[in-house]
Amino acid sequence: MCEDSPVRVPSRKRIREASAKHPEWEARLAAWYRITKAAEWRNFADVKQSWRNVDSVGNCVVFDISHNKCQLISYINYRSRKTFILHILTRAEYVKESWTNDCRA
Repeated sequence: MCEDSPVRVPSRKRIREASAKHPEWEARLAAWYRITKAAEWRNFADVKQSWRNVDSVGNCVVFDISHNKCQLISYINYRSRKTFILHILTRAEYVKESWTNDCRA
């Protein structure tokens, strides 16, 4: 794969489901998708330049969406340029931390 190729998000299913359940997140999730699709992330520092409110948790990348009301938990394979959405959670769901089992290195 070309080193300067953009990141791919193989499935938008979780975005569609979260937007249907929380319509107020739809615009911000769509913005996240556009930014991610156009990105050429090689590492977490590149992600941080594209999206200010982002954290690394284990082998996951957690994006704060919609003023911290929504957290998008993803796994980014920098080598293959793919971003997999693992969870899209409300703040209340996020703080329960059951999602962290999916992020162990």
